[in-house]
Order: sequence, then structure tokens, then C-alpha cells
Amino acid sequence: MSSAARAGDEGIRLLYNLSKEELVKIIVDDAKNWLAHDGLWFQAIERRYGMEVAVEADIEAWRYFTVIEARRIMERLGLQPGGGIPALVECLKHRFYARLNLQECIEQTETRVVFRMLDCRVQSARKRKGLPDHPCKSVGLVEYGEFAKTIDPRLTTRCIACPPDPHPEDFWCAWEFTLQD
Repeated sequence: MSSAARAGDEGIRLLYNLSKEELVKIIVDDAKNWLAHDGLWFQAIERRYGMEVAVEADIEAWRYFTVIEARRIMERLGLQPGGGIPALVECLKHRFYARLNLQECIEQTETRVVFRMLDCRVQSARKRKGLPDHPCKSVGLVEYGEFAKTIDPRLTTRCIACPPDPHPEDFWCAWEFTLQD
């Protein structure tokens, strides 16, 4: 066994000795670290190549990451593709974002649900700094669309509101998922 593998094993073994509270703190910290890295990566590309190129790169990264995230969540939950709206709603609760942002699913039926991001850590930070909304709609279309299709290929995604488009004060973005026959 390589020293790198042994080091990784040691890091995992240490987790088994932690309390539930310590594990939750690590999960939240890891989510914050992931989001900080995502933001810093985006800002580095934006500074070097401009917003348009940064958004294009972000779209491509999310095209793949969101599928990986959805598959890992489904595997962890013991779900198979094709679970419809109930599976999507459950998987949305297990995303990295769900550990950091305030979100909700409303108007849920067997064939439709509306997902809303009530408090987005990225957008709220920009607002506190006096910056304009981050224009994330083009990324969200890919992110949420591919996530939903991974959960169930019959799901379609429609943006209700997302920056740079106007949105009400009570949420940052909203997405409608519909199960097609």
C-alpha cells in the first residue's frame, strides 16, 4: 500500500472516533470549503479572461459536476434513476448547497415541483459587499437541468427566476421541474 493510500485511510479512520456533532461540523466546513474554492476558481478565471469566459468555463464544470453529485447522492440513498419528483426532492436535500443555503420545494405534485433558493450564500455575500447579483442563470440552467435528468431522464427544468433576471425579494432563484411522460 502506498503512503498516500495509508494517509487517506488514517484520515477516514479518524472520522469514526468523532461525535455526531463533530461530524456535522466537518460536513458543514467541507461544504464551505468547496464553495470557497468554487468561488475563488471562478474569480481567478474572471480576472484573467473576463466574465463571459468565466461563465462559459463554469457551465462546463457544472455540466459534469452536477451529474457526479447526483449519482453519488442516489448511490448513498440507494436510489435508482427514474424515481420522479419524490426522488428529485429528496436528492436536492443532500446537495452541498443544501448544507449552506436556505432552500425549499413548494407546489409539489407527482408530476411537478418548484424549487426555490431562499437564501443563497454567494448572492447574500455579494449583496453585503454592495455588488450586483451574480449572473448565474446560464449556469443554473445546466446545473439544475443535468441534476434533474440524472435523477430521472423524464424530468425537464424551467427557470422561473434567476439573476441576472429580476427576482422577488423573498428568493434568489426558482426552478420548475416537470415529469414528462
